[in-house]
Amino acid sequence: MKLRKTVFICFLMFLLPCMYAWAADYKTVKDIPYRQSVDSLMKARCVLDVYYPEEKTGEAPVVVWFHGGGLTGGDKHLPNELRDKGYVVISVRYRLIPAVTVAECIDDAAAATAWAFDHAKEYGGDKDKIFVSGHSAGGYLTSMIGLDKTWLEKYGVDADSIAGLIPFSGQVITHFSHRKSQGMSELQPGVDRFAPLFHVRPDCPPYIIITGDREQELYGRYEENAYMWRMMKLVGHPQTYIYEIDGYNHGDMAAPAFHILRNHISDILRKRNGK
Repeated sequence: MKLRKTVFICFLMFLLPCMYAWAADYKTVKDIPYRQSVDSLMKARCVLDVYYPEEKTGEAPVVVWFHGGGLTGGDKHLPNELRDKGYVVISVRYRLIPAVTVAECIDDAAAATAWAFDHAKEYGGDKDKIFVSGHSAGGYLTSMIGLDKTWLEKYGVDADSIAGLIPFSGQVITHFSHRKSQGMSELQPGVDRFAPLFHVRPDCPPYIIITGDREQELYGRYEENAYMWRMMKLVGHPQTYIYEIDGYNHGDMAAPAFHILRNHISDILRKRNGK
């Protein structure tokens, strides 16, 4: 009987946080500027939405989410898979090529992430639990600001303060839209300072790489990410992981990838607490 009671108590301890996430009421604040400018393009594109639990504990994990679209399209949105999970979710819109350069796209991502560090507490989030993620072009931006520390340094943020980088099917060589603007083919690879691969280092935050099926992915996306994984391992990064989601193409892989994201967020926070 005593053993049964102990098991039941342990089950309740596991279940209660989940029940809180399901039962909590959430609010959304839309179109918050993360840059101050009179420029019409910045005013229209450099805004974000914040989705947060109504009961602000100050301890909620924060997910900064960058949309895809090849750096030439797409818009901010709240993924259904991040709803009602106890997270503060910051969904970012950024400027796009060809109206701006790839450098300005990355700079917007850095500015939005810095905003998250500055304002997470206002929405019940913990700035020490900020995770950055995104799909496709959003995955590229995730890797760029997390691996090349200069982008966030401009805004007074150490990239290593990010709790985890979780790109979904992101480019790790120089982004194809930038290469195209330089007269290169989408299938002509290149690696320069605008490539996450250029910035491999052993001391960045946990790096969780997720792609779709190698036979269904975009432009050899799995293979370039596999090389990125290998190079991060070779330079001595201790927490680089790679997942290939069989049977899912570039667009469809995002839905199941959120399961991996949530598991890693839980695992990183559990290890941080010594559990």
